[in-house]
Amino acid sequence: MARRSRLPLLIGVFVALLLPFLAHAPAQAAAPSYVALGDSYASGTGTRSYISDGTTCQRSTQAYPSLIAAARGYTLNFRACSGARISDVTNTQLSALTTATNYVTIAVGGNDAGFASVLTECAKPGWLSNCDARINTAQTFINNTLPAQLDALYASIRAKAPAAKVVVVGYPRIFNGEDCNAFTWFSPAEESRLNQTADLLNSRTAAVAAARGFSFANPASRFVGHAVCDADEWINGLSSPISESYHPKASGHASGYTPTVSPVLTGAAVAVTAAVVAESAASGEGQAKLQSQYAEADRAITPEEFVLPDLNTPAARKAARKAGIDIKEFLKTE
Repeated sequence: MARRSRLPLLIGVFVALLLPFLAHAPAQAAAPSYVALGDSYASGTGTRSYISDGTTCQRSTQAYPSLIAAARGYTLNFRACSGARISDVTNTQLSALTTATNYVTIAVGGNDAGFASVLTECAKPGWLSNCDARINTAQTFINNTLPAQLDALYASIRAKAPAAKVVVVGYPRIFNGEDCNAFTWFSPAEESRLNQTADLLNSRTAAVAAARGFSFANPASRFVGHAVCDADEWINGLSSPISESYHPKASGHASGYTPTVSPVLTGAAVAVTAAVVAESAASGEGQAKLQSQYAEADRAITPEEFVLPDLNTPAARKAARKAGIDIKEFLKTE
């Protein structure tokens, strides 16, 4: 008579003993949720590589939000969009926040202060531009109007994401005191004032962030030595296409923004390795699909772009005559 195997009995006993532990075992934790809000300096304009999400937001997997999310394993909702102002963030981006959001970055205010139009004015030759007046107007707005608008925005962020770690991200200084680009005429004095305006924007933004209990990540010091016309530029000068102009390159996001923002947001600096870059790039298709759900709202945002000086307009010719300038000879000497 064959002996019956005891193996099925042993398996049954093992399963019976294990079931209580399986019933109470915790489910695998979901990846932390990260929502990136803001304008072109957050979306990655200037990196020259963008996801195809049906918008002009110019979101890049080479931008710091995508790099940080890839390195830390966060689930990213990349809502930052080129051209966004405070009202655009409120109307088109805050809906991504929930009570379950763990991390938020927000970079906005430059478009509200009209920085693209200021650069456009100051890039003209001195005999054609009114750079100081444009800078004065921007600084008055930053001092007197912007803080209240930012405070209202930050209050909305906190209301929608009450438990999130929120980091407000600032802007770098763009210039190093010289203009090496053809067809722009920023003077050293103008570049100095423009950099001072960036510092002022950071200062006022940081103060409002602190009052709301948010952290502030200031990239200005890390970009020193890497401005437009430096030997190792992390910021584009005059570029083609024009939308790339005066925005951080991929190197600016990898070596400037990411090591500035990541320790404040996550508690440790992210090293942008080849593996991180590859992981971020691999997320592009999924991110494009996610952002395409918001495309209709995002298309309402108008990109803010630098405009190349045109010395052939009637206004330019009139200003040249008034200043005793022969435009053709002027261009020959530049």
